[in-house]
Amino acid sequence: MGSNRWFTTILLHCLLICVTLWSNLSSGVFAKSTRRPNIVLILTDDLDIAIGGLTPLTKTKKLIGDAGISFTNAFVASPLCCPSRASILTGKYPHNHHVINNTLEGNCSSKAWQKSEEALTFPALLRTHTGYQTFFAGKYLNQYGHSEAGGLEHVPPGWSYWVGLEKNSKYYNYTLSVNGKAEDHGADYSKDYLTDVLANRSLDFLQYKSNYLPFFMMVSIPAPHSPWTAAPQYQNSFNTTKAPRDPNFNVHGKDKHWLIRQAKTPMTNSSVHVLDDAFRKRWRTLLSVDDLVEKIVKSLEARAELDNTYIFFTSDNGYHTGQFSLPLDKRQLYEFDIRVPLMVRGPNIKPNQTSKMLVANVDLGPTILDIAGYNVNKTQMDGMSFLPVMEGKMNSSSWRTDILVEYEGEGSNVSNPACPLLGPGVSECFPDCVCEDSYNNTYACVRTVAPSANLQYCEFDDNEVFVEVYNVTADPFQLTNIAKTIDQEVLEKMNHRLMMLQSCSGQSCRTPGVYDSRYKFDPRQMFPHHGWRLSRQKTK
Repeated sequence: MGSNRWFTTILLHCLLICVTLWSNLSSGVFAKSTRRPNIVLILTDDLDIAIGGLTPLTKTKKLIGDAGISFTNAFVASPLCCPSRASILTGKYPHNHHVINNTLEGNCSSKAWQKSEEALTFPALLRTHTGYQTFFAGKYLNQYGHSEAGGLEHVPPGWSYWVGLEKNSKYYNYTLSVNGKAEDHGADYSKDYLTDVLANRSLDFLQYKSNYLPFFMMVSIPAPHSPWTAAPQYQNSFNTTKAPRDPNFNVHGKDKHWLIRQAKTPMTNSSVHVLDDAFRKRWRTLLSVDDLVEKIVKSLEARAELDNTYIFFTSDNGYHTGQFSLPLDKRQLYEFDIRVPLMVRGPNIKPNQTSKMLVANVDLGPTILDIAGYNVNKTQMDGMSFLPVMEGKMNSSSWRTDILVEYEGEGSNVSNPACPLLGPGVSECFPDCVCEDSYNNTYACVRTVAPSANLQYCEFDDNEVFVEVYNVTADPFQLTNIAKTIDQEVLEKMNHRLMMLQSCSGQSCRTPGVYDSRYKFDPRQMFPHHGWRLSRQKTK
């Protein structure tokens, strides 16, 4: 009996020693891991910057922009939801991830996308190689949840916790995939308003996640995408607000691509009324986004995690309301559709900074991987990390000067019965038969921001091989296409750079183009893989 007591005493002492050792070990190892920064990416849907989209977001500007850095030259690789979101996730330009529009046929969340790109997204790399716990809530890709793409049971690789919206942006009467199980929502504001649901799910994650591992959280909000449903308390906000009457508002784009030229100028009173109403509704939805940002920041602060967390705020594309007499949409090559807000706060980022350096949404993945300590050179990503820019370790002389913007237009192969005179090949037609897209609204642009130049050069894949060039410094509203008056040598240089970017992949996308004086300007060498294909047109 005495020997048993002795054995028990020894065993208890051993257990105590083990617990003490484990406690000391864990405090060292886990303390080190918790020092790794957390990362939050808040992604809005169709939020412009050129026509005042940040105006309603007063708390967001204070809590993220004023507390960190704001980029004034942030662009998207494509001005449409699914191609742009694919660029964010993969760090690749559309010609490399092959998502060309918002349809399954356009590779949006298709089986082909899942097999080729989804396992190589930056969240998948974060979870697999860096040990980050990952959380997603909101809109993923427009066709997510489609029965032909795995349904709601499909949870993309890379996510520890998944709350994905079925298909496109909504505010009520939607279905979520919660870790692969369907969760239906109705129209009760207190339970179902999607922006608030995403805020609450984000706060739940922050409360119940592991405190011993760093985290990445992506909150992908529907606002301010249509149907522009505001929360009840905000439905009467901005009642006298109108879309800005900038110099390019309700102006005929006489020297632009034919799709822009077909817009009726002046717009009808009914079109102006509709776009003003949409503008107000968009701003109203953003007030709930502002609340979401405040809730997340305050939760991080209450948990003593804010100082060790990078918070990114951006959008998948811009938007227009009446510019060049186009009533409502995106999809065009101009600043209002391709330039987006980008604000970041976090460790080693000094407050109240503004940067004019050129960044693109293909850079978000590389930057987040860089923050997490993963070597971006191990990936095939086209973008580059702008972490050194945020930390003040990079100047404009050693940073890139050019990024690529690509879009492949869509159009129906039958005439719109309401607009028969337009013929086949157009889509997204407004009641006044002003169409926002067409199958030959297919273009590639090089956007250049350098100390000596602020230019945009674009070529269309159409029978004209139409070219548009803008000096954005002298002409910020892009009223005058200078393609026919610009120096020929500049045309050749920009055409050469565009061709290089359209054929780039990975590291070659991050290096500046080399100008060859023997190279002659020939736009017809662009889009060699194209030609008029019926697959570009929608079948009604």
